[in-house]
Formats: sequence, C-alpha cells, structure tokens
Amino acid sequence: MKQQHKIDIILSGGGTGGHVFPAIAVAQELLAQRRDLRILFVGAVGKMEMKKVPAAGFEIVGLPISAFHRRLTWKNILFPIKLVLSLIMAGRILRKYRPGLVIGTGGFASGPLLKVAHRRKIPTMIQEQNAFPGVTNRLLSKQVARICVAHEGMDTWFPSEKLVVTGNPVRKDLLSIENKRAEALKTFGLSDKRQVVLLFGGSLGALALNEAIYEGLHKIDKMDLDLIWQTGENYYQKASAAIESMKSESIQAHAFLQQMDLAYAAADLVVCRAGAISLSELSLVKKPAILVPYPAAAGDHQLKNARSFEQQGAARVLENKYIKDELITLIKELLQNKQEQNDIARAVAGLGRPDAGKAIASVAIELLEDK
Repeated sequence: MKQQHKIDIILSGGGTGGHVFPAIAVAQELLAQRRDLRILFVGAVGKMEMKKVPAAGFEIVGLPISAFHRRLTWKNILFPIKLVLSLIMAGRILRKYRPGLVIGTGGFASGPLLKVAHRRKIPTMIQEQNAFPGVTNRLLSKQVARICVAHEGMDTWFPSEKLVVTGNPVRKDLLSIENKRAEALKTFGLSDKRQVVLLFGGSLGALALNEAIYEGLHKIDKMDLDLIWQTGENYYQKASAAIESMKSESIQAHAFLQQMDLAYAAADLVVCRAGAISLSELSLVKKPAILVPYPAAAGDHQLKNARSFEQQGAARVLENKYIKDELITLIKELLQNKQEQNDIARAVAGLGRPDAGKAIASVAIELLEDK
C-alpha cells in the first residue's frame, strides 16, 4: 500500500528573488498540473521568502541558516551553529510532513533540507537558474535525482545523466502582458504620451544603480520620460524624499513592485541587473533593456549573462563602474532610437522559454509518482 504523505512536495529556496520567485512559479505550475498536490515551502528565517511565499498563497516554515561569507568577517562566527541547528530542524520538518519529493531552487535553506532528505532516501531535485551554478547546488548535485537547468553545457558542473534543460520558470502573470498596457498606465498614473523607463536592481534593490539615479534625478526630471523606480526597502525613504522635494511628477519610487507584470507592461525600456531570472523575464515580456551586471556575482556570471545577450543583439550592456557617468546618457540615447528598441525587443523575444515552469513541474511529478 502506498504511503500517504501529509505533504507531497517541499520546495526550498530563498534569500533573494532569484531563488524565491522561481520556487513560487514551480509551485504554481505543479498545482496547475495536479490540483490535489499538497505543497510546503522551507526558507531562511528573516529572509524575503518568509513574506513573499505566504503572499503567493503558500505555507512556509523557516530555518535559522544564513550565508557563509567568503571574506573574513565576524558574521561567519555563528555559521556552524546555525548550520547544525538547521540540519536538526530540517530532520524534524521531514519527519513531521513526510514529503514524497523535495525540490531546491538555491539559497541558504535548500542546502540543509536537501542534504537531510537525501540521507532519509527522499527523492530530491534541484533547479539551477544560472550558467555558473551556486555553491549549494554544486555540492548537492551528486545526491539529487534530477537537475533542471536553464542553459546548455551544464555538464561542466553537473552529472550529465541527471540534467534536464528546461529554462527558468517565471511568474505566470508575465506570460501575457501584451494587452495590459492600458491597465498598467492607469495603475501607475501615467500618460501614454511619454515613454516609460522601468528601473530595478532585483528584489532587494541595488545600491550602485540607486545612487546613479539619485545623483541624476534633476536630469531625469527634465527628460521626456516617466520613471518607475524600484529602490528596495533600504533605499526607499531617501529616494522618495528626494522626489518629493523636487515636486517631480515624472519619477515615482517604490520599495517593491507587487504588480511586476503591470510594471513591465507599462515599460518601453528596462534598466536592471543581469541575474538569470531577470533575463528570463525580459525574454518573455519582450522588452529592450540596459543590463548593468552586478560585479560581485559569483564567477562574474552576471557579466557573462549580459554579454551573451548583447552578442545576440538582445540588450545593451553597461558595466557597473560606468553607470554614474553614462547611465542617464544611454537611457536618453535608447529612448530616442525607436528602431534600436524594436530590434532589441525582437532579438530578446527569441530567447524566451515560456514553458519552463511546466517542464520543471513535469519532471517533479514524474519523480513523485515513481517513488
């Protein structure tokens, strides 16, 4: 007789939107394919997933795990204690919920959970978003049953027999923004007579991008554009105070954009980092972009991601060290060149994998049903 599980699938991943939102997208696709599935998330206490996952309608429990910093810092002193506690708590979670499958999308919490799940002979799989995989996923790769990846050639890092090239999952609401522009302009209080620039530095914001915009606010306010600026929580007060003091009607700051589909729908041009999920989203919403790779990304993978898009005509790239001097000029240049905007949009549209979430969910359900 088949064992009955209190939870069918546990998803674990977080720390940044690049791990959280793919996990949510996979969960949504799992339920689209099997409405009877019972899904639980496991995240890291104090990280963004503890808010974003419940907001998406899923239950989540937290582990006390945190990052191990590669540079010498006092923050690493508590890491061994947090790791041991997280491993113990992961064991308790698995005993309590008895999942049939555990999926990791990267981030702090996925390591302990998948490690303990493997010891308990619970089927596991991981989803790697980047061309240069994270440390957690590289360490786990020999233990999991399947590895869903977004790029070809990942057998450099992972066992080839476990690889499934699926692309990166994105939120379902981004798959059909073509008819949302009027709604988007109304939502953000914008006119259709001006071009709209959407700027974000990832779910947590990006200090260098924020500072470049902050220093150029008066220039931007005089340009014929509207700016939707996602600052991140830590920079929001500074940005909104500056906009208010200028009495600007063309610049609006948001700590976090809840309706990202409408932000993309409103945008004529996007300025963002070059993380794997941002690039996957751009390819599906078919928007021209200026990519500013995060220079401290592991293996400099964001610069590699960005250059790959650039070589295919799918984006313009501006290195982080040049943004204060060149970002606003480049924005102005692209807004004045509608032909280049259209060319980039066509090129980036050819890179999209709209069925990525469906493919990952299918792999997961196959593993679950084979157990």
